[in-house]
Amino acid sequence: MTDTAPRIQGVHHSAFRCRDAAETRAFYEGILGLTLKAALAFEKDPSGADRPYMHLFFEMADKNFIAFFDLPHTVDEARYALRDGMEDCHIAMELSSWDAMTAMKARLERHGIPVFGPIDHHFCHSIYFWDPNGINLEFTIRDAKHDAILAEEAASADAVMAKWATETAAVRTERLKGTEAARAATEGMKAAIAKMANDAIAKAGRASAAE
Repeated sequence: MTDTAPRIQGVHHSAFRCRDAAETRAFYEGILGLTLKAALAFEKDPSGADRPYMHLFFEMADKNFIAFFDLPHTVDEARYALRDGMEDCHIAMELSSWDAMTAMKARLERHGIPVFGPIDHHFCHSIYFWDPNGINLEFTIRDAKHDAILAEEAASADAVMAKWATETAAVRTERLKGTEAARAATEGMKAAIAKMANDAIAKAGRASAAE
């Protein structure tokens, strides 16, 4: 038996919280032009707990999805403050050409959405903005030398990472000092959640088989 990881085919969906399902649909379908493929309403979460939620799926041209959870019983405005694209997260979606990016920027601005860019990243150009949930979004286009530049970067990645690890070891150690217990607690929580979910799935399977 070899320890080779199965080949990952791509991203099926990335899922985020949203303030309101209708508001999010108006933005992603009405403004960005994505197709709403599913609006799934549930009374219980996958573990079987009472937790009403809606799960939205918006489809892109490559058949991948951006998804959202609307959980009205735990909605909290503080969750939807503007997210920093590096400190928190951002979603980068790809457009086909410079003209498409220019047209999208103009469309966003017509809808009163602040946009900055294009920014030259040397292998791609990007524009940035935020959705109604505070998520930093990016539209990017590949430059002509995109693949060649990334091939060069891949060749030097191991050396660059080794140098980075050495140069940042001291500050990282200082910043993470005394957090071993918190890290262990987080890992324990992951295991407990996985066990709870698997137990619920097994219980549902037994109930179904008994019917």
